[in-house]
Amino acid sequence: MAATAASSLQMAAVRPCVSTSHRAVKAGVAFVAGNSQKASWANLASACHMSSVQPLHRSFMSSSVKLDKVVTKAAAESSDSKPVSGLPIDLRGKKAFIAGVADDNGYGWAIAKSLAAAGAEILVGTWVPALNIFETSLRRGKFDGSRVLPDGSLMEITKVYPLDAVYDSPEDVPEDVKANKRYAASSKWTVKEVAESVKQDFGSIDILVHSLANGPEVSKPLLETSRKGYLAAVSASSYSYVSLLKHFVPIMNPGGSSISLTYIASERIIPGYGGGMSSAKAALESDTRVLAFEAGRKHKIRVNAISAGPLGSRAAKAIGFIDTMIEYSFENAPLQKELSADEVGNTAAFLASPLASAITGAVIYVDNGLNAMGVGVDSPIFKDLNIPKSKH
Repeated sequence: MAATAASSLQMAAVRPCVSTSHRAVKAGVAFVAGNSQKASWANLASACHMSSVQPLHRSFMSSSVKLDKVVTKAAAESSDSKPVSGLPIDLRGKKAFIAGVADDNGYGWAIAKSLAAAGAEILVGTWVPALNIFETSLRRGKFDGSRVLPDGSLMEITKVYPLDAVYDSPEDVPEDVKANKRYAASSKWTVKEVAESVKQDFGSIDILVHSLANGPEVSKPLLETSRKGYLAAVSASSYSYVSLLKHFVPIMNPGGSSISLTYIASERIIPGYGGGMSSAKAALESDTRVLAFEAGRKHKIRVNAISAGPLGSRAAKAIGFIDTMIEYSFENAPLQKELSADEVGNTAAFLASPLASAITGAVIYVDNGLNAMGVGVDSPIFKDLNIPKSKH
């Protein structure tokens, strides 16, 4: 099973970027800026409660909910050359390779945009069967609306590489995959070959992003998951990161940064997120700590993970209850607002920057604080506690 791109089965998504600043800007130095509205509270009814599997699939009592969104974005240096306020995120002269971009609707794309807004040069690895559609859409301008950076220019992707991170080297590729027509038009797409191609084309990189996951049996409870499905999930979603670092670290400049995407199912029970995917995310986080030690000691590379909240990407739809998880998060997180992929992208830009020079081996939560909650406060059990809720 191939490791599909754009954070497949990651419960992640890119929502359209909404600009919160009308200042004239120019690309280069960037910083994280935000704009929020005061929240007013009102009682809301919700039938979503994380105590069992069944409630996850129930329909909500309210037919439509308007979510308040706080959009953060990378804002660049002002056009009059006055110093920017705040701490700058300056990635000019840096090269970033992002594994797992196949459209403009995933976390990988959002991270690419934030890194580009901070001045980094963008290289991407796209799952081989999706390569032709992605490159065609990019060439025909179908992603132009999503490529707009804070200064009004379009994000440039310097090069797109075919990549299937399930296979480390050509010797690992089965004959039936080699003969598959979806792979026949591409070459040098194993992890080792892609790293060699990037070295040949650019010499070195500074930032490596792992935005890959796949679980062929994700809709099955763990007790019903086959060995083959379980191992496929771990191979595509966690060992693929080990392989990427193994082959890319030698061409990363000292002081570089590597980032992966994880999910709270690694440490909490999320009924419906099955097929070994919770185990794969747990392995990914454990590997992050070990890799941080090894890559830090040997190569001075920082290794971190972002645990992102639920968002409704095309890939996440395969899980089957992503809309329920989004609603649950909104009802129960400390910050009652819709999570924007921009916020994950900007966190990645921060982790890739010198501002995070002492952060490694960490899992950074970008989920409106949902990870801190011990109970679902939208349960009828808490109806008499007068817990404040955002007005929809």
